[in-house]
Amino acid sequence: MNGAGKVRYAVAGLGHIAQTAILPAFAHASENSELAVLVSNDEAKRRELGDRYAVSNVYSYADYDRMLHSGLVDAVYIALPNHMHCQYAVRAAEAGRHVLCEKPMALTEVECQRMLAAAEANDVRLMIAYRLHFEEANLKAVELVRSGAIGPPRLFASVFCRQVRPGDIRLQRGAGGGSVYDMGIYCVNAARYLFQDEPIEVAATSAAGADPRFEEVDEMVTATMRFSGDRLAVFACSLGAAEVSSYRIVGTVGDLRVEPAYDYVGERTHHLTVGGETRQEIFAWRDQFAAEISYFSRCVQEGGEPEPSGHEGLADVRIIEAIYRSATDGIAVPIEPLQKRQRPAMSQEMRYPRVEEPELVHVRGPME
Repeated sequence: MNGAGKVRYAVAGLGHIAQTAILPAFAHASENSELAVLVSNDEAKRRELGDRYAVSNVYSYADYDRMLHSGLVDAVYIALPNHMHCQYAVRAAEAGRHVLCEKPMALTEVECQRMLAAAEANDVRLMIAYRLHFEEANLKAVELVRSGAIGPPRLFASVFCRQVRPGDIRLQRGAGGGSVYDMGIYCVNAARYLFQDEPIEVAATSAAGADPRFEEVDEMVTATMRFSGDRLAVFACSLGAAEVSSYRIVGTVGDLRVEPAYDYVGERTHHLTVGGETRQEIFAWRDQFAAEISYFSRCVQEGGEPEPSGHEGLADVRIIEAIYRSATDGIAVPIEPLQKRQRPAMSQEMRYPRVEEPELVHVRGPME
């Protein structure tokens, strides 16, 4: 850590999410976090973003291991393509650096287990960047369901879609593309934290149509997850449909609809209906990335186990693998649930001002 006791971060990967949200968030998380190093193979990104954020230490991927052993960083925020998460997380952990990794944690259960083992063997903290675990509207939804306001929850239904431009990395099978890894993971995670439980079976269907964008990956997937007590969670996700981001949790006496549910820009709205009467509550647009960075830094400083830990990332990846297996084989796939020690709770809420999107350097958004 630096002289002020702040956790020093390297951000590995300077793509769209890093430039629009992660790098600006360090200004809000500055009470315990410092952006110390940038890692990219793009020289223009290293130069221009280094100047913008006053970061003089910049490295290419070829120099990643040298950076890890330079003494300049305590933690790495991995914002790389999905298929690179495991390798770069394990290398960081083996160098004694704490790891904050974007979701999905990895592409397979085996890769997730490698990451968990590396973190444990080297006594470093590993957290997966589930930013909604610190966001007021989603945490309030958890609190409402747990309070019994809608009665025992019976059904979860969600839709998360957007259009993705041709050539985007989300359309590349080898990079871990596809609608469930990119969009559906939010629906899976939300169902789990709202039901406070793990699914025991999934059944899924995928489709791609004739759109040439989807030669390598699915365009859309629908899935049904069965939870204990005959509770059901149903979702649809797509990389080729109009932008929608919502979920609804239905209990025996009422329901709660949240929209937009999963975005990191804009306000969020609750529509709570009980006894035929609907009440709305609007939640402000806040910096979700500063919250997760600040929280993780506190875990590093205090030696605490993060929530969401690597076990949270593993739980979702196991379900995603089962979803794709079901869609391919045309059968329902049972899942042996993981035992979860932690769930997101209102105590994790953190509020930071919104971030306006900065000028981007050599990168395009998924819909541009």
